[in-house]
Amino acid sequence: MKNPPFEGTILRRPYTDQGTLGVLTIPLAGFTCFSIELPWRENQNSISCIPADTYLLFRRWSAHWNGFVYQFRNVPQRIAIQSHSGNVAGDKSLGYRSHSLGCVLLGSCICKLWGQLAVGNSRHTYRRFLNAMQGRDLLLEIREADNG
Repeated sequence: MKNPPFEGTILRRPYTDQGTLGVLTIPLAGFTCFSIELPWRENQNSISCIPADTYLLFRRWSAHWNGFVYQFRNVPQRIAIQSHSGNVAGDKSLGYRSHSLGCVLLGSCICKLWGQLAVGNSRHTYRRFLNAMQGRDLLLEIREADNG
């Protein structure tokens, strides 16, 4: 019998051209870290973060990453959205660097890399995430921080 999914939340901070920072929390797995995604660009493929909503993520092998990643199911008008390691997620059309084509990148701290917002220590943080998840699915709510 398969274990039920863990439940988690990403609370996003306001979007910037350098990326969208957030905090990922998965209480039952005892896991918290920072996240970075692309800026909001109307859910356009490869240049925008995904819409705030609740998604089911599942673990799968990625030949590209030569390891496991977590892939999002049923993202509107998008395919192959994943969570994986990476540091920056800026708007390339404005000269920023990005390790994301719409995916959610994880790190242990917020820092600057190449003069732009970044999450640091991403590979280590992603390994910690994989270990904490124990292969279970993740029901993830992504929501915007309250600006009031």
